[in-house]
Amino acid sequence: MPGKAQTRLVGPTSPYELIEAEKGNFPIALMCQVLGVSRSGYYARCRRPPGKRAREDADLRVQIRRIHAHSRGSYGSPRVHAALRQAGRKVGRHRVARLMKQEGLCARRKRKSWATTDSNNGLPVAENLLARRFTAAQPDAAWVSDITCVWTSEGRLYLAVIIDLFSRRVVGWGSLGQ
Repeated sequence: MPGKAQTRLVGPTSPYELIEAEKGNFPIALMCQVLGVSRSGYYARCRRPPGKRAREDADLRVQIRRIHAHSRGSYGSPRVHAALRQAGRKVGRHRVARLMKQEGLCARRKRKSWATTDSNNGLPVAENLLARRFTAAQPDAAWVSDITCVWTSEGRLYLAVIIDLFSRRVVGWGSLGQ
């Protein structure tokens, strides 16, 4: 939906992370065999403390999430990188982009505005036959219509509806996507 902060779900990035995530659903020995890693390697990785780079990444993730939240989701990796550099943190822009992708963070895009009406034209204006009397004594004596724009995942959709003033029922409708 345009205007909202967008997040993406990101899965495990290594066979060991996949095994860790799925060890409740499948036997570890079977997953090691299918993924082509040794069981001893998996268990050694589990016992090993995180390396320097992993610890730095964890600290950096906290800062990235804080900056992204402070911007109300509007900052992408270039701006987050600039904010980190301004705060004195030396980090590469590709590293920031990778960590943001792993965290499922991305910039909220601004909605594109567009003109829906051109009032400065020389076309004749239709006569107002109802004069704001929105009641009718019999069916099909007066119909009214309106058009609106609805945002969908595929873009904007124009929806027009015609209503009978007597019964207040929809006489017809139509839509047009762009």
